[in-house]
Amino acid sequence: MVVKQFVYSGRKNLTDQGDRMSVDKIFEALSSAPRRRILAYLSKTDMTAGEIVQRFADAMSQPAISKHLSVLENAGLVWREKQGQNVHYGLKEDALTGTLVHFLAEVCPRSRPIRRESAEAASRKKAGRSAK
Repeated sequence: MVVKQFVYSGRKNLTDQGDRMSVDKIFEALSSAPRRRILAYLSKTDMTAGEIVQRFADAMSQPAISKHLSVLENAGLVWREKQGQNVHYGLKEDALTGTLVHFLAEVCPRSRPIRRESAEAASRKKAGRSAK
């Protein structure tokens, strides 16, 4: 029996340098189309490194795939586990979801005053046209 342990520390805000670095790593990892394709394959099941290499054999070399997997692992988006001679990879869904949710919670509240001000300006503009 294989026990997988995932560690994710929920972040209340992203103002501290370590959190910002973590978010930067995640977005950097997600900026690559091949890495997003690897994540898509891992979204339904874990795979061995060999299976991943087979899926992408026509598009990438084994060293390139290893580099992409390393970036994804360092960003905390995938887990890696050695089972016998095979290395298995899987998606850390909670880490991806949690980081994105916390990032959006930080970004969206800051945009609320701007959106509110824009809506008020639009209302004043509309009211000015109606008065004429």
